[in-house]
Amino acid sequence: MSSSADIFDRRLIRERRDRKAAGFGAYGFLKAEVAERLADRLLDISRRFPSVLDLGCHDGGVGRLLAAREDVELLVSADLSPRMAAQAPGCRVAADEEFLPFAEASFNLAVSALSLHWVNDLPGALIQINRALKPDGLFLGAMLGGDTLTELRHAMMEAELAVEPGVAPRVSPFADIRDAGGLLQRAGFALPVADKERITVDYADAFRLMRDLQGMAESNAVLARHKAPLKRRTLLATIDAYHDLYGRPDGRIPATFDILFLTGWSPHESQQKPLAPGSATMRLAQVLGAEEKSAGEKTSPRPWKRP
Repeated sequence: MSSSADIFDRRLIRERRDRKAAGFGAYGFLKAEVAERLADRLLDISRRFPSVLDLGCHDGGVGRLLAAREDVELLVSADLSPRMAAQAPGCRVAADEEFLPFAEASFNLAVSALSLHWVNDLPGALIQINRALKPDGLFLGAMLGGDTLTELRHAMMEAELAVEPGVAPRVSPFADIRDAGGLLQRAGFALPVADKERITVDYADAFRLMRDLQGMAESNAVLARHKAPLKRRTLLATIDAYHDLYGRPDGRIPATFDILFLTGWSPHESQQKPLAPGSATMRLAQVLGAEEKSAGEKTSPRPWKRP
């Protein structure tokens, strides 16, 4: 059931993941990259995580990396799609992020890679994740956000203005990093941190990008979308507009994926308490004798290249 406040068609998302599950490996390069980055972040945390939840597991890429850790005794892989979850390691569960079936204080660690951007009630989902964590448990998530697919959005708008009677939502909306930390705080997480990393993927043309999005089960699932398939003339106009607006000298085009990384801890009395805003008497850069720079966004050291 969907409410009038819903943005995404959750049933359609599940059906698409079910359909793409068998061939997901050929298109899961972005998920695999984000899984590696999440696993790398855990290496910086000297803590044991005996019980782990991989939420929105897809085919289990994150779970396989975590299962290799010596401290992991229980791994639960959960996905909206039963067929995706069936490919993942550990205890497999078909579960909706908006209605988690887990008891309170079940896990030491909850991770989620590239799934939460399809959730209608993100604050509610984060609250449920927090409740499922043991005290002082860690949540580490990654979701599409910011300017993800901004080039495709603009190219489609240009194409529809040229050949259609009006513009329809063709690319899903994404959260902004400025809101991400606030969402973690609203959900009751302690020591919340949100940061962004940008991955740029090079494509031969916009059609190949759209094919990848379909293979990832990441195509537009906005409830207000046009239900009819994209017309051929609109598709061709989009490909032309994409090259006109963003084409590179070698004839290829870029596609932007902004990854929002969310980190928060389930509250515990042993945790460090942050100082009140404005109470510090010296900047960290002064203490370290270093030049102060913005943490801002991190860019992938090299663009991915897709055929």
